[in-house]
Amino acid sequence: MRSNHETDEKTMTATTSKNSAPAGPDAQTEPMAASAIILLFVGLMIAMFMFSLNQTVLATALPTIVGELDGVDQMLWVSTAFMLASTIMMPVYGKIGDLFGRKPLFMFAICCFLLGSVFALIANEMSTLIFGRVLQGIGGGGMMILSQSIIASVVPARERGKYMGIMGSAFAVSSVAGPLIGGWLTEGPGWRWAFAINFPLGIIALIAAAVFLKVPKHTKGAGPRPKIDVIGMALISIVTSCIVLTSAWGGHDYEWGSWQINGLIVTGIIAAVAFVFVELKVSEPVIPMHLFTNRDFLLCTIAGLFVGIGMFGVLSYMPTYLQMVHGIDATVAGLMMVPMMGTMLVSSTLVGFIVSRTGKYKKYPLTGILIMAASLVLLSQLKAESSAWETIGCLALLGLGLGLSMQTLVLVVQNAFPVSMVGTATASNNYFRQVGATLGMAFIGSVFTQRLMDNIKSGITEIAKAAPHGHMPKISSTGLTPEIVSKLPEPMHSLIITSYNDALVPLFLWVAPLAVLGFVFLCFLPNTPLAQTLKNEPAKRESLDVEAERAGVVSVPVSTPAETSSVSVAESPLSKEPRNDSTDHTQLTRDRDPRTDH
Repeated sequence: MRSNHETDEKTMTATTSKNSAPAGPDAQTEPMAASAIILLFVGLMIAMFMFSLNQTVLATALPTIVGELDGVDQMLWVSTAFMLASTIMMPVYGKIGDLFGRKPLFMFAICCFLLGSVFALIANEMSTLIFGRVLQGIGGGGMMILSQSIIASVVPARERGKYMGIMGSAFAVSSVAGPLIGGWLTEGPGWRWAFAINFPLGIIALIAAAVFLKVPKHTKGAGPRPKIDVIGMALISIVTSCIVLTSAWGGHDYEWGSWQINGLIVTGIIAAVAFVFVELKVSEPVIPMHLFTNRDFLLCTIAGLFVGIGMFGVLSYMPTYLQMVHGIDATVAGLMMVPMMGTMLVSSTLVGFIVSRTGKYKKYPLTGILIMAASLVLLSQLKAESSAWETIGCLALLGLGLGLSMQTLVLVVQNAFPVSMVGTATASNNYFRQVGATLGMAFIGSVFTQRLMDNIKSGITEIAKAAPHGHMPKISSTGLTPEIVSKLPEPMHSLIITSYNDALVPLFLWVAPLAVLGFVFLCFLPNTPLAQTLKNEPAKRESLDVEAERAGVVSVPVSTPAETSSVSVAESPLSKEPRNDSTDHTQLTRDRDPRTDH
């Protein structure tokens, strides 16, 4: 006779190879003590802070960096290279972590991130800097995904809301600190120190990972070692690269319709089709296709992709815009981003605790994504002569929308899958959100750069025609820095400011409809109750609940009468299960709905 644990694992991991170990590498056999979870969370927060700080610390330093390295035309790649590498690696880290354990992989990711910081620190040309950013992205993708996966493997979904909210607030804090630190370093010891500060943080993160991350070691099953989906990983890398390169090069480096762009599109389509076929055949797919049959995962992933486009499209270029258009230094530009991150911090933390207390979550991402759409529309209306307060207000509104929606969507995805699959599910969801982020940065960066160059060239031509005998200062369109722009005489000074404004802010209106579309998708998000235990997170919770409702099966309450009376009738029977008891919940589930196997 099979034990209850073995039967439960078989039910939850229907897509896992028969030869694989029955339990995930970090699956919990019993709850961790609260003190152990807190120590674990400290290490994860340090790594999360390090990763998110790196995303924003260059925002205010970027104009100076590309000006000194004579690479304004390659400005988008400083951010895009990092995002592309981290996006490609996310599903890889998620799957390998599920199969072989997350702690060694987590420490490797930190080391890779630090190696990339070395190359970026010593860069004397754009190519070296971009290469360093690629290495940072390879490590950063693992730091982000594994932080979320590890906490999901030790904390039930119902309690996890507050942890995810704090993680979201950590991102907000680092996003505030990043531009400020980057601006202060740029004006003081130099922008290279923005990479040097990664080393003390990295050492602390490594020590914390080695000491505090007490996740259970992977117990090998009787079967052979699981096979890594190398072909799938290679194909998804090709697909992601083709998407990003098409967005970045189309209409900028190469004309739309050119053989280079058409070749990327065709290659991407072929690789995507091949990827689907491979994932359907292999025993351990990097992104299992059955994930997309789960409505929670599908709708949250689509909405997350749209959120990523809007968020990083603004974050990547707004500090540069503020410095150039408002004539402020890098530190002040960082301070102007504080309201956005402040509202994001407060809303993310509050929503996390509210969701943990009530178990209700759907209204928050719906409200947040609508607020995000409104803020993008308002940002698109900014003018070169608009006051700084108008810009600050729009950014604060955007932060509120992001705080209400971003981390909640990750929580909903994690709730839909068991611990043995939570890394793969989290990584797959974050992969598509990062694809959106990379698309947003690449598309907006490419169009912004092209429009900026065109505006400056046409403006100089007009000025030359109006004053053919006037003195024209010699400037390099690829070597502009805020300091150079501030010293330009009129009408060149006004030309540069207007060119920056007219090249960037109208693009936000192009992105706003995507947020509205994300709202439409989230309207169909089911109210799946948040699980209160780690053992009873079924891989197909939604389908089981729906079939039970259709069959008219009435659940058998396992709580006391007092507890039952306080639970909403809309909640799943799973949400009524006590957190720490020895009841055979798997047997109850089978008895409750004996027809689901048919």
